[in-house]
Amino acid sequence: MLDCFHKVKINPMTRGNHALQKIESHEKLCRIMQKLTHKKIHSIEERVKRLEKILLTCTGALIASMAFLIYTLVSQITF
Repeated sequence: MLDCFHKVKINPMTRGNHALQKIESHEKLCRIMQKLTHKKIHSIEERVKRLEKILLTCTGALIASMAFLIYTLVSQITF
C-alpha cells in the first residue's frame, strides 16, 4: 500500500526563512493598515472641527437672538 502522506523534513534554515517571511508580510500589512487608520482618523478630526465651528456659530447666533429678544421685551415693559 502506498502512503500518500509522506512526511517531508523541512530544513531548519528554510523553516526560519519561512517564519521570517511571514513576520515581514505581517509587518507590511500592519503598516498599510496603520496608514489607512491614520487617514481615517485625520478625516474624522477634520469633520469634527467643521461640526464644532458650525455648532459655535449657531450657538452664538442663538445667544445674540435671545439677547435681542430679551432687550426688546424689557424695553417694551419699561416704556
